[in-house]
Amino acid sequence: MLDALDAVSPLIDDVRPGLAFLEMHGIAGDARAWMMQARRALTGFGSVLRLGAGSNKIAARAAAYVADGSICEPGSECELLALLPLTLLDIEAEVVERLALLGIERLGDLAALPHGPFVRRFGAAAAHWHELARGIDRRPFVPRSRAVAIEASIFGEGRAVDEAQVFFALRMLLTRVCADLEGCGKRAGALHLALELEDAQTCTFDVPLAMPTAHERTMFDMMRAKLEGATFESAIVGLRVQARQLEEGGEAQALFGADDFDPQRVAVTIARLEAMLGESIARATTREAHLLEERFAYQPFVCQPESNHHEFVDCHPERSRRIVPQLRLLEVREIAVELRAREPAMVDGQAVMQCVGPWRIAERAHAPAPITRDEYDVVLEDGTFARIYRQNTHWYMRGVYE
Repeated sequence: MLDALDAVSPLIDDVRPGLAFLEMHGIAGDARAWMMQARRALTGFGSVLRLGAGSNKIAARAAAYVADGSICEPGSECELLALLPLTLLDIEAEVVERLALLGIERLGDLAALPHGPFVRRFGAAAAHWHELARGIDRRPFVPRSRAVAIEASIFGEGRAVDEAQVFFALRMLLTRVCADLEGCGKRAGALHLALELEDAQTCTFDVPLAMPTAHERTMFDMMRAKLEGATFESAIVGLRVQARQLEEGGEAQALFGADDFDPQRVAVTIARLEAMLGESIARATTREAHLLEERFAYQPFVCQPESNHHEFVDCHPERSRRIVPQLRLLEVREIAVELRAREPAMVDGQAVMQCVGPWRIAERAHAPAPITRDEYDVVLEDGTFARIYRQNTHWYMRGVYE
């Protein structure tokens, strides 16, 4: 329906499902002619329409509320709004009930209240309600964004049996896609490639770009890297390339490019690795978790340059030189532990030089099986700094610090 209204006005504020405003300044005709055009454009949708015209949003909506096809003439906003209910302002039901207890049930009652005391009692939003009740609407007109479909395809123009032919056709399609992107002032954050094979199968590839771009060579390198490890059961008879995740504006350029991080080059390298390995590249990240084994997770690798706008000089050099050991988890194995004063004294025949702990780990609610164990950090005589734990009557090695 919104697309159909483009024939009436190119500026449409899609407020919410069921409510939209059209900006008609500069369009030939009067209010009644505009409403007739809108009604004709929406014929066939089977929806009940209520059209109204006014000098601003609240006036137009009030006119449509009073009767379909009504017009609120400039200067008559207060008179038209006076008898209408508070729900026209889209106020929460709880606030409407509070106002009703005070005898305020119509917009005219609200407009007659003194501005200062009303705002002090109901908060800053009440100032906006008070203005709307008096026909004053300062809300900006926000035209809806339109989805731009940018794609290029080749079908029924022969068949490709080697990669050189595929890459040549792909380069042609990307040239057309980039020309459309530049014409619309857009950049693509991802590409979608569909290959139609001679045996009627279709293979699709989603190609994320490190940074939104309209650069043909960058897109081609990413596509080529994505296809390097792909094999097809029959010849390719059709290709379609679609630009996705479109953004406005040009590409961000670094002020000093000599030592600048090149996300596109890294993205191409990752795409080639994924094509060779047959699986997506991920990075390990840490997270808050009670269990040691759950304190890290793998997430998809996103190629983004790190910002250096917030670099600072550490006033304490000794703090920056401090080394924090990292625990490297090992395959869990049972170990022999001797105790002295209820603490580990010997681990697999090595003396314990220092021991810290225990830390009680108890997981019952969210674990597949109940877990209860005591963990210790120990320094052994050979210099190994390890994490061990006792579960029931057995001892296990969990990892070493590096």
